[in-house]
Amino acid sequence: MVFLLLTTHSQIFLIILKKGIVFKSTGSRYLIKSDEGVFVKCSIKGKFRMDGIKSTNPVAVGDIVHFTIDKDSDMGVISEIAERKNYIIRKASNLSKQSHIIASNIDQALLLITVNYPITTTVFIDRFLASAEAYRIPVKMVFNKMDRYDDAHLDNVKKLTDIYESIGYQTFRISAKTQDDLSVMTDLLKDKVSVISGHSGAGKSTLINRIQPGLNLKVAEISSIHQSGKHTTTYAEMHELDFGGAIIDTPGIRGYGLIDIEKEELHHYFKDIFEHSHHCQFGNCTHIHEPGVPLKML
Repeated sequence: MVFLLLTTHSQIFLIILKKGIVFKSTGSRYLIKSDEGVFVKCSIKGKFRMDGIKSTNPVAVGDIVHFTIDKDSDMGVISEIAERKNYIIRKASNLSKQSHIIASNIDQALLLITVNYPITTTVFIDRFLASAEAYRIPVKMVFNKMDRYDDAHLDNVKKLTDIYESIGYQTFRISAKTQDDLSVMTDLLKDKVSVISGHSGAGKSTLINRIQPGLNLKVAEISSIHQSGKHTTTYAEMHELDFGGAIIDTPGIRGYGLIDIEKEELHHYFKDIFEHSHHCQFGNCTHIHEPGVPLKML
């Protein structure tokens, strides 16, 4: 907490500058947990919103912010964002030239994957992994709905886990809806700030409800016709965990667009390609069309 003295003509004003963490972002309103442990609803100034920020959400869940309290309304006004240690970002769905920050200041990301009900494509997986690598965020890959798969689906899960484990990713197999013992997930989340992401319908809210009873996050069945999920989470929100740590629930993502990554540096964020790229004779190689390159991305 910081005290500021402002003077205007002959008057002196005492402003208390508070510090806290963003727990919820709805786009125009934010819920901040102050250092004193009190939750405060906040907004941001219009000038602050536009000041050199190209993201659709200039303040993200996980941000450490400074804010003041309006005595008349008890609403907070965010005045500053502390420097982020990291963040995970994607291209905004409706504004291709802008970005959307999914969450910030996180210890790890959990990517929830389903090989059916709905299908998580390898394109989606690889784009998510590349974006996380770009901002040095460790990713754990969680294959969900194992109780629903037939032999062909199980074979697909094995092929995918073999591929991603061979290049250094940890994988887990769970059934968030039916599995009695989810201690593997609680052990993974304990004392860390984790963001959970994936397609709509992959089971994020179901998993969080099982891990932290009492939250009662809204869940919905996937479409039987399109085998895709409905958006039950409409905004990002952080939930504290009784056993230590916190998990950030995010809206389901149908497509994952990369942003702020040049094609010449893209190979840095694919572990298997980067491992072999030092053999390449070109410093800015894209590993696609250059003559004589030892590794092709296609």
